[in-house]
Amino acid sequence: MKHSVTAAILALAAAGVSAYGAQGNPENQHLQKGDYVAVIGDSITEQKLYSVYIEDYLLMCKPAPDLTITQFGWSGETSWGFAGRMHNDMISFGANVATTNFGMNDGGYSPENPQKEKQYHDAYTDVVEQLKKGGVRFIVVGSPGAVDTWSFGKDQKNPKPVSERSVMYNKTLGTERDLARKVAREQGVVFADVFDPMMQVMEKAKAKYGPQYTVAGGDGVHPGPNGHLVMAYAYLKALGCDGNIGTITVDLAGNKATGSEGHKILSDNNGSVEIESARYPFCFFGDPKSTNATSGIIEFFPFNQDLNRFTLIVSDAQAGKQYKVTWGDASKTFPGDALSKGINLAAEFVTNNPFAQTFAKVDKKVRQQQDFETPLVKHFIHDLPGYEQALPDEKQAFGKILPALVAKDKPLREGSAAAVTPVKHTIRVEEEK
Repeated sequence: MKHSVTAAILALAAAGVSAYGAQGNPENQHLQKGDYVAVIGDSITEQKLYSVYIEDYLLMCKPAPDLTITQFGWSGETSWGFAGRMHNDMISFGANVATTNFGMNDGGYSPENPQKEKQYHDAYTDVVEQLKKGGVRFIVVGSPGAVDTWSFGKDQKNPKPVSERSVMYNKTLGTERDLARKVAREQGVVFADVFDPMMQVMEKAKAKYGPQYTVAGGDGVHPGPNGHLVMAYAYLKALGCDGNIGTITVDLAGNKATGSEGHKILSDNNGSVEIESARYPFCFFGDPKSTNATSGIIEFFPFNQDLNRFTLIVSDAQAGKQYKVTWGDASKTFPGDALSKGINLAAEFVTNNPFAQTFAKVDKKVRQQQDFETPLVKHFIHDLPGYEQALPDEKQAFGKILPALVAKDKPLREGSAAAVTPVKHTIRVEEEK
């Protein structure tokens, strides 16, 4: 696996593509104020983990104002399955931005062959073309993720660090990654490489915690929160999020502080700065060693560096001196030269920071919203054409039901957005004697 991952990184580098980044982001495709984002995929999307992290980020970190999101995950889905039902089940919502994640089921959990490759390419092309016709302005075509090298196809009687079946199927998924990239290039839309980051992070995490540390879940297919954060990262990068949450600049000698957009300075007194922030840093949770946490996996890929920079600059901090920074209830000591250049508070105070509780409350609201969206789409809206066919005389009545059902999601999305309220917090900087 190590050799194949290294080869993939070199191939990406040769193509001029970041190993962790998106490819081919057209200049006219980026998040804009008021955009409505559809997060589309199979049962991995229906887990409502990476889709929740995407919504959390878009609402709280605010790469653009007034964004709203709906999750369209469907267990067992394929690209061709979605292509056959998307007009009724998704286009009717009116989203103008979409991310897609297909391939895990498309590969049939077996070696790739030319017939499957053509079916996947053609069906994914059909999906993109229908999205365009349905008014979606900004489309991110995602590759499938990876299966876990330990838990997928593991022989219970003779377990190996890397199962033979996982090697086979990750080869299939790698082929689908290339096909998804090809579709994106042909259609002039954005490509999100989910496969390579998952493979790279999995290799690094297992090197530290052992082969049994799963990144693609206990069944080898459905990741836990750790793997879903990697997926969310790939899509947020593809959506063009620049990662600049905000900057707080403190002048100790001048007894003043300034904040960038979204961060209002309420008071500053002898290095103690009270701030009201409308933009949150992304917050993590759990035991870093647990696969059911997000706090540990960030060690293995640049989430904080690329997407989560909440910077503190102490403009007159002096090299050779040490300074204690207290943010909320937690304190850390930093050298003066580091503070004068700027430290990333989100990376230094990972789980214990003043935003954590409010972030968790918004996250809960988002989960409640997305939990409703699954039955809304899979049952109420999807089943409507069958009822119309059975009762053709009631066509006019059924014509009113679809928009009424779609409208049911709007107040929940608005409720998630409304839960994001400004957070007051204090940063205190003290020179250590």
